[in-house]
Amino acid sequence: MLLRFFLFRFLRAESGTAAEFALVLPLLLLLTLGTIDVGYYAYRINEAEKATQIGARWAAVTDPLAKEIASTNYTNTFVGTDIILQGEPIPAGALGKISCTSVGCTCVTSPCPGTTFDPASFSALSTRMKQIWPGLEDRNIRVDYSGSGLGFAGDPNGPDIAPLITVRLADMTYNSIALSPLGVSANLPDFAYSITAEDSAGTSSN
Repeated sequence: MLLRFFLFRFLRAESGTAAEFALVLPLLLLLTLGTIDVGYYAYRINEAEKATQIGARWAAVTDPLAKEIASTNYTNTFVGTDIILQGEPIPAGALGKISCTSVGCTCVTSPCPGTTFDPASFSALSTRMKQIWPGLEDRNIRVDYSGSGLGFAGDPNGPDIAPLITVRLADMTYNSIALSPLGVSANLPDFAYSITAEDSAGTSSN
């Protein structure tokens, strides 16, 4: 009789523990997956930052996406009312802003020497950035060229102008792990990294 009494109490205690565990389990899973989510979100931000930096470095030493940046001779051209003579430094005002995406280049702020798009250069840039972040899409990438005040007219060793190059990543989302069954996602911040162009010639970089 005493044995049956203790067995009954043990079973009652076990059933109570199981019920409590069932109540706590969803919260525990949500907390665990949420912690993973936060870490993975931070990892994605780190990937995007590094991809942007590598992209800017690549763009600085390879063929420009707008071909005229590398081919335009600024000798005897005007910036405002001032003429640039052979060997003179090129002022920042000689180039406004050219913005390039996967579909082409546009002159955002004049003056612009031209906006002929080089799809091969964009493809090489995109491929290099995707080595850092494979999930990156071409539509997320934008490259801006603007005047830096560097370079000189009639440079025999390369492009006359050395623009400031800014590689941007925008319109990116992060799909939540914990809330993926509900289709929940969050916007990633935009990223930008700027560097001055170097030789602006070639198809590869370190």
